[in-house]
Amino acid sequence: MALSIAFPTRGDRPAIRARRFTQLLSGLVLYGIAISLEVRAGIGLSPWDVLAQGVSNRTGIAFGLVTNLVGALVLLFWIPLRQRPGLGTVLNVLVIGPSAQLGLWIVPQQTEPVVQGLVFAAGLLLLAFATGLYIGARMGPGPRDGLMTGLRARTSWPIWAIRTGLEGSVLVIGWLLGGQVGLGTVAFVVFVGPLVHVAMPLLRVPGGEPEKPAAARARPFVLSAWSPAGLLAGGRNANRDDARGYADLRAIAQRDER
Repeated sequence: MALSIAFPTRGDRPAIRARRFTQLLSGLVLYGIAISLEVRAGIGLSPWDVLAQGVSNRTGIAFGLVTNLVGALVLLFWIPLRQRPGLGTVLNVLVIGPSAQLGLWIVPQQTEPVVQGLVFAAGLLLLAFATGLYIGARMGPGPRDGLMTGLRARTSWPIWAIRTGLEGSVLVIGWLLGGQVGLGTVAFVVFVGPLVHVAMPLLRVPGGEPEKPAAARARPFVLSAWSPAGLLAGGRNANRDDARGYADLRAIAQRDER
């Protein structure tokens, strides 16, 4: 069994198609730069970045390359889940790592507490904006989000439990490997959801919805308001039947609000 790539821009006008591709690539590049700002702040990272940093510290492999490798490994788990990635999913694996490495080359390590906080805040704000850009392009979810929604489509477990289990596991593994956990990690968990919630409706590209894969039609599921996925959906419970994550999460939250 192999992964096949969906191209959800069919039927769009040329101008809309061009905007979607441009917005997707811009969002992924800026996402990588945002990660580099958080790394250089030195006060803690998101769970998956803690893992990448830990592996990089232990192996000597560049952080950006580790980010690529982790994304590719996660994407392989889509195969038994019968998830079909979009073009945005594949580019997510290929683009974010080099962009993060470029940012690490440009931005120096920070040691002054006030400057560390400002650099991290800038990275978090940029990351939310970048997330709105690439999710708003609606060309496929990131590998990690697709893994979580794929597991939910194939199991009876709630998405918050899957996400908490996966992210908690990679956080602990990354910390044991030497990845940095700190106030930045807490700030990321608390603030990324509301920030992305503001960014997504402003950056969503208009156009027809892409087709849903078979796995997405398997069964609906509920996002917990207090899970990371629920925070991305605006902090509200929502039924969701699009396991690929093509529709932006704000629209999902508003569709079946309880």
